[in-house]
Amino acid sequence: MPDPIGAGQIPLDLPFDEALGRDDFLIGASNRSAFEMIDRWPNWPSDVVLLAGPIGAGKTHLVEIWRELSGARKVFAADLHRTEPASLAAQGALAVEDAHAGFDEKAMFHLLNTCRQLGAQVLITSRTWPQSWKLTVPDLVSRLRAATPVEIEEPDDDLLRRLLVKLFADRQIMVDPGVIDFLVVRMERSLAVAGMVVNLLDRMSLADRRKITRPLAGKCLEMLAASGE
Repeated sequence: MPDPIGAGQIPLDLPFDEALGRDDFLIGASNRSAFEMIDRWPNWPSDVVLLAGPIGAGKTHLVEIWRELSGARKVFAADLHRTEPASLAAQGALAVEDAHAGFDEKAMFHLLNTCRQLGAQVLITSRTWPQSWKLTVPDLVSRLRAATPVEIEEPDDDLLRRLLVKLFADRQIMVDPGVIDFLVVRMERSLAVAGMVVNLLDRMSLADRRKITRPLAGKCLEMLAASGE
């Protein structure tokens, strides 16, 4: 997709550190149950917790909070077949990310059995629930049905407002509250879109060498709508 800012106006992408600590996680009605489940560790209802939510909903942030609490290793589901299950389970806690992207079913089943035998707890993240994964190994389906499900939903206005402030702050950008309010009532209610909006506004501001204003925010939303994002 062509860059919506236009050729010759695109500033270099400057690195920034997204704050992913426990105190940086913004809690609202849409994600409270997920946060509380992570916070309950190690007193989980089952040895496997399945965390599902849309792209950009904060699943990775919760994984990092849990890893800080538990010392868990992290692996992407698509890479399970590359590593011995006992090695992954050795630390007593394991995060398996992006199960929706696909994985070797036998490797996942073997891993879950190994974790159970070794007393290791597993946090699996996904954008979708297992029912849509088209699984063919009945025993794996059974194991996943026994997992504790927890869902992150799209944010309400309050959480979206606080998220925008945080995302701008992560980039060391101060934005007038009126601009935040302008965005909240006009943008798609999505954490992923919030990230795109902040990224594009940052780049537009740098390209135009001016502060982020309501007119610039309006232009940003128009560009995203025109691009189909």
